[in-house]
Amino acid sequence: MLHITGRRPDGYHTLQTLFQFIDLQDELTFILRDDGEITLDEALDGVRFEDNLVVRAARMLAPYRHDRRQGVEIGLTKRLPMGGGLGGGSSNAATVLVGLNQLWGLGLSLDTLAELGLSLGADVPVFVHGKSAWAEGVGEKLTPVTLDTPWFVVIHPGVSVSTPAVFQDPELTRASPPITMARALQGGASAWRNDCEETVKKRHPSIACALEWLGQYAPSRLTGTGACLFAEFESEHAANAVTQEAAKRYHAWTARGLNGSPLHDALGG
Repeated sequence: MLHITGRRPDGYHTLQTLFQFIDLQDELTFILRDDGEITLDEALDGVRFEDNLVVRAARMLAPYRHDRRQGVEIGLTKRLPMGGGLGGGSSNAATVLVGLNQLWGLGLSLDTLAELGLSLGADVPVFVHGKSAWAEGVGEKLTPVTLDTPWFVVIHPGVSVSTPAVFQDPELTRASPPITMARALQGGASAWRNDCEETVKKRHPSIACALEWLGQYAPSRLTGTGACLFAEFESEHAANAVTQEAAKRYHAWTARGLNGSPLHDALGG
């Protein structure tokens, strides 16, 4: 769910949302260097080296190194669609912050890493902490929650959505009444909604069509500002059947819901 409850003087929007992890992910590798350099194996199409969140996150930690000769070669295997609303860039930045904090022996707390990450993106802190969460503010005020872990069908309709354009749209709902976390959790999936959805559907008819198509099988919703959308299923078998049908017209995946980040699992907690 994503409710937009207001707009701050600085232009950022206040919101209430629930974050849940899935087992669909990019992969990063780190090879330590002893020349102080920060390098990236492969550039992303259309993204300058200096603008890549992976590089920016690594450079953000550089001043905290105990030895200036500490460097890193980062490899990125991109599986999540860019601009898809699945948090790919934010999770990659968080992975760099948490991973290099350990590899370089910096000793920074998760709270400190999350505070640093917030300047890279409002979604970075939840990936740093690595737990499903109820979020408020601009997405940085986090309360861990335990959610059901259904199977999801995730669809990317093949378009890119500009998050700033959605939040600047004059027709966007910006005055949802705030609710309590308890009420949100009690309402469950049948009561959840995304305030960005109507605006995104008007701006991108192909997303509206994809939501309608997936809605034949289960209630479908937008993730973030899109372009990805998803629906919940009780079993992997049921989700796979719909994914196979979806793949005939869209990029589609079956993913399992998680309450903990694969990053923290990889680092042993």
